[in-house]
Amino acid sequence: MLGLDRHALRVAWTLFLFAAIAFVVYQVRHTLVIFALALFLAHLIAPVVELVERFVPARVSRTAVMGIVYVMILAVLVLSAIPVGSRIGEQAANLAGRLPEAMQQDPLARLPIPDWLEPLRPRLSEFIHTRVDELDREVLPFLSRAGAEILSGIGNLLSLILIPILSFLFLKDGEQMREAIVESFASEQRPLVRGIVSDLHLLLAQYIRALVILSIAAFLFYLSFLSSTGVPYAILLAGIAAALEFIPVVGPLTASVVIVLVAAFTGYPHVLWIVAFLVMYRIFQDYVLNPYLMSAGVAIHPLAVLFGVLAGEQLAGIPGMFFSVPVMAALRVIVVRLRRQRHEE
Repeated sequence: MLGLDRHALRVAWTLFLFAAIAFVVYQVRHTLVIFALALFLAHLIAPVVELVERFVPARVSRTAVMGIVYVMILAVLVLSAIPVGSRIGEQAANLAGRLPEAMQQDPLARLPIPDWLEPLRPRLSEFIHTRVDELDREVLPFLSRAGAEILSGIGNLLSLILIPILSFLFLKDGEQMREAIVESFASEQRPLVRGIVSDLHLLLAQYIRALVILSIAAFLFYLSFLSSTGVPYAILLAGIAAALEFIPVVGPLTASVVIVLVAAFTGYPHVLWIVAFLVMYRIFQDYVLNPYLMSAGVAIHPLAVLFGVLAGEQLAGIPGMFFSVPVMAALRVIVVRLRRQRHEE
């Protein structure tokens, strides 16, 4: 009728539904970020809950065990955040007052360079100052907005309170939620959906735990090296490196640039030692520690990771950069499961 093809109408209707779903997801992205962070926190706490359950009597309910774990984690966070946070705050305030004056000086004045590069020292200094001016205009405002963008992506203080509450509910009723999702599909589709849900559960659990371990390792390695070699503001720079470890590719690169620039402009004479350490640590993490912690399901080509990070920043700012890799890994897992199902059929 009216010259319209039924197949074309179905295709147009399908495209319309996908576009409508994408629009709704974009509109409720702040709420999705809250639930995603709560889900990540639940996966992070789940091994601790299982460990505590082994040492408590069987008559103690799982809810009580989770309450004990939450109290323990809160106590550890408070006891560790007070001394470390105060030191980082002091060094940040000191650096903020000292850096503007230090940036007017020659960063290569105390840095030994080869004799054949000595005639180029003024030109190199000018190049560094130009790059620092660009850093001050672009990168530093971006970093200063990072905290505000994270909070805007998460929401307000009420949302920060909701995240541990939601993670508690995910831990308490996670199995029932997964089973309810599976039961909502037709009986012939349930094995496939159950497999996808199981794969996503393992993927998210491994990814977030590995990410936290990588961040802690970065803080400890950076702090040990920077402190032992006398680099100024060691704990502040190690904290920056640990925080930026959660942003793939761009985060570690930005942390390395910040560390080298701060060391150079505060008069540290052995900047090349820092560069050598940063290169060796990235090799160790990218080729030893990261493959050991991450599974094959999280392994994504670096170009795809970089594209996802940049696209995520344009779509949702800092939260988009953080969620880009797990979203791509989840899509990859779903496609692999669907292909396997089709091959079996």
